Amino acid sequence: MNRFLLAVSRGIARVTGAALGPHQTAVVRIGFSATWLLFLLREIPHRQELYGPDGPWSRDLAEQLVGSNGAFTALLWFDGRVWFEVVYALAILTSALLLLGWRTRTMSVLFMVGVLSLQNRSVFMGDGGDNVLHLMSIYLVFTRCARVWSLDARRAARDRAARGRGERVTDRTGPALWGVLGCVLLAVTLAGRMQGDWLIPALLWTVWAAQALWWLAGRRAGSGEPRIVLDIVADVVHNGALLVIMAEACLIYATAGWYKIQGSRWQDGTAVYYPLHLESFSPWPALADLLSASGTLVMLVTYGTVLVQVAFPFTLFNRRVKNVLLAVMIVEHAAIAVVLGLPFFSLAMIAVDAVFLPTAFLRRLGAGAARVRERLPRRRAERPRVPGQRGHESAEATHVGFGA
Repeated sequence: MNRFLLAVSRGIARVTGAALGPHQTAVVRIGFSATWLLFLLREIPHRQELYGPDGPWSRDLAEQLVGSNGAFTALLWFDGRVWFEVVYALAILTSALLLLGWRTRTMSVLFMVGVLSLQNRSVFMGDGGDNVLHLMSIYLVFTRCARVWSLDARRAARDRAARGRGERVTDRTGPALWGVLGCVLLAVTLAGRMQGDWLIPALLWTVWAAQALWWLAGRRAGSGEPRIVLDIVADVVHNGALLVIMAEACLIYATAGWYKIQGSRWQDGTAVYYPLHLESFSPWPALADLLSASGTLVMLVTYGTVLVQVAFPFTLFNRRVKNVLLAVMIVEHAAIAVVLGLPFFSLAMIAVDAVFLPTAFLRRLGAGAARVRERLPRRRAERPRVPGQRGHESAEATHVGFGA
């Protein structure tokens, strides 16, 4: 009984004591923001047909669908081409800022708004990768996904160093951003634009209020206890969201694998052959012909795909087997991106897979990237600092919200 209680107490301390998987969540953040950013940039010439007024899915049809399913989309708040261009541009900007990890808590919320607004405007334009991005954009709001490899982490380190020198650190950007977004949110709510399901509006108001509470706890509280309590709550929420992301990945592969087992083409080992010869999924016909020329290879890839997808959730109990299957799935998605011409679907799935990457591997990857950056020639020399002049570190702002 004492061992059981000791194990329970250790588990509680682990869940509440720190945000688990900081490197994994950082990779997920970078992967999904990069996927969405690249997609939006590639589709700039076709944006009006995909999500704008020129699309086959008209505004009237979109309003009818949103009215029936309660989906959230900011594109229907106002009519006209100008509003669409503003939303599209903001979606690109927030994706880039989330990728860099600048004001990550705020950018993750705006990233979610951009993803939901565009995808729910034209629901028939997406594929499986868009569905994954749709869900993960919501989950990222609850994570502390910028503890490493972000501008927020670098700023936090500079602020700690400045405080250690006895300098005062003042945040002006965070409160200003919070105030502007609060005014926008209040105006939209009072105007009656927040129609449909209550989940996303409630989430927006909750995060906005949490930002204010976090700032007040740091500035007005006489002791550090309120901030410590909020930090524990943030860690618990982060760890819960991380668990949901992992469970979602397992569910995606398990359902895909078991549905494939029921298909006759997957049972006879020929399922991979047919998409290789579809015109819509054959950017390299010669490569597709080469891969499908061998019946044995087609059969092995078909059965191997089903085996890997069904077995992956069970391999989480064995680290070595999990890492092997994880590498196989990443290679498989990379091959799908090239052979079938589905780069964004593959990038989204690789970003999901990244949540299971070993921490040691990610740390080595980050250290290697840091060494490469240090070897790059510096384009501008560091300017000498005037004696007695305060460094720019003290002017940097700390992150407002539940941390990076």
